[in-house]
Amino acid sequence: MSAPEAGGLTIVAASAQDLPALQALIFEHGANIWNYLPEDGIRKHLNDLAHGRAHGVLALQGGHLLGAVTFGLSTNFDRYLQPKSRGTPQGYVCEAVVRRDCVGQGLGTRLLREALVELSTMGVQAVFIDRHEENLASAGMMRRAGFVVLDNFPDPARRPHGSGHTTVCCLRLQD
Repeated sequence: MSAPEAGGLTIVAASAQDLPALQALIFEHGANIWNYLPEDGIRKHLNDLAHGRAHGVLALQGGHLLGAVTFGLSTNFDRYLQPKSRGTPQGYVCEAVVRRDCVGQGLGTRLLREALVELSTMGVQAVFIDRHEENLASAGMMRRAGFVVLDNFPDPARRPHGSGHTTVCCLRLQD
């Protein structure tokens, strides 16, 4: 990760002791009408992080958590892969959250890029991320990190507001 910068910002790998602060960040600063944050699903995801089945990068300043991106491997996006690559786990960005008072400073994009570096060391060919179609802040962060839109589909169970659509984006790391 990184050494402290001017202003004391540090990017570190998430660990089990970070989970209470990470859970609080997700539920306090990630919650809005565009984000699907089922409590049971988030807790399971954080349990996976505690046991090494998921990973995360955190932005810390003065001991305070400013933002986080969590990620792992998944075969849930096989339909977007060439047949020869299907069944091979690819990268999936699960959560990308920045404290509301830190939004608009590029921190989300920076954390997302750090997560991509980690995922590339895992040998994945592609990294997937999804969002509500109308979540413009997430769309901008994803675009700045190099993701392109692959699909957009009705998803009313996860997206009860606005258009009700999920947009799937991808960044190809290798072919």
